[in-house]
Amino acid sequence: MSKMTVNGRPVEYLLDPETPLLWALRDASNLTGTKYGCGVGDCGACMVLVDGAALRSCLITIAEAEGREVTTIEGLSRDRSHPVQQALVAEQAIQCGFCTPGIAIAGAALLQRNSNPSEAEIKEAIPNLCRCGVYPRLVRAMQRAGRVARRRETISAAPAPGITSEDAAQAVPAMTTPVKKEPR
Repeated sequence: MSKMTVNGRPVEYLLDPETPLLWALRDASNLTGTKYGCGVGDCGACMVLVDGAALRSCLITIAEAEGREVTTIEGLSRDRSHPVQQALVAEQAIQCGFCTPGIAIAGAALLQRNSNPSEAEIKEAIPNLCRCGVYPRLVRAMQRAGRVARRRETISAAPAPGITSEDAAQAVPAMTTPVKKEPR
């Protein structure tokens, strides 16, 4: 039985203490924003904040997370207003999106320590693998997020979460919603 705080809420996992935190988050808590990539700590897709430090959740057990504060991408900002999330969208540094949660978490940890990172510091702090190759835009996004964090710039790029298909169809005329047919 492992107790910790996940996204500000107390959680108790009745799982084997050697269970990787990744699987407890995804399977027991249904926090699927934390991705399984490689399972050996190379890709960073499973990155979460543990007591403010970006850690690969595939490499930390729930026993090691006992009593600690864990923040997943879902807990970083429910309305996508975190500077890193805003900047990733504004700089178009998201392609397929699979690596994005881990990158956003690593970027948030970096900006917590240093809101004006150099390109070299960004590359060192965000070791995540991105198959789509957004690295140049990623550096620009982190620098921009730093400016937002320092209140030198504002961004209003990310859409509100949870848009319905009907609202999306009105906002984007090319999108349509299925028409319900009346039974005869």
